Amino acid sequence: MLINADFSRRAIVEPGQAEWVASPQAGVERMMLDRIGAEQARATSIVRYAPDSRFPPHEHPGGEEILVLDGTFSDETGDFPAGWYLRNPDGTSHQPSSAEGALIFVKLRQMAPGDDRLVRIDTRSAAAWQRFEDRMVCPLFSGPAEQVSLQRVAAGRLILPALAGGAELLVLEGRIVDGDRRYQPGTWIRLPAGDDAGFTAGEKGVRFYLKTGHLAHPAVAG
Repeated sequence: MLINADFSRRAIVEPGQAEWVASPQAGVERMMLDRIGAEQARATSIVRYAPDSRFPPHEHPGGEEILVLDGTFSDETGDFPAGWYLRNPDGTSHQPSSAEGALIFVKLRQMAPGDDRLVRIDTRSAAAWQRFEDRMVCPLFSGPAEQVSLQRVAAGRLILPALAGGAELLVLEGRIVDGDRRYQPGTWIRLPAGDDAGFTAGEKGVRFYLKTGHLAHPAVAG
């Protein structure tokens, strides 16, 4: 299966443009944003857990990255309400579930070789944020192949610097403006290396997930 698999082109998925697809586990559905492979795939998705749904224990070769968007996501390491960021590196396993239901942003099989850091960050904590030039930044992960953060940018400000290594965004709150287009919360955007997007923050500012650097090398896309 190939979905938005050409990493040399922009890919944008707005709310309502992709269908929910049932997973192998009852009560868990996926909205596929990009994907290379069948059930065991390199994939970026929004995943929706119905109340009292769960997966059996399993591993994630190549790692798993999660941002909890709504509800509470759980596994053996704890219960994680909306706002928590998780990284489970290659070689780890877990049994995910949700008692109340949850909506999560998930990236599978995309961690660089040697990335062995287990990460748990509560982005709702004021202490997790810091001022950086014209924006507030919540650092989530930094390594040789990628940098991940949440960012808050005030109205009218430029969202992105020069993007030599490409970028991936998920709009969480507010709007991203691109000319006459307004990208609302839930919009996922992937920009190839060298794409200098002139995105600005909407009239009420914007909060978004940002990953950069990971699209610099074609091998990452494969």
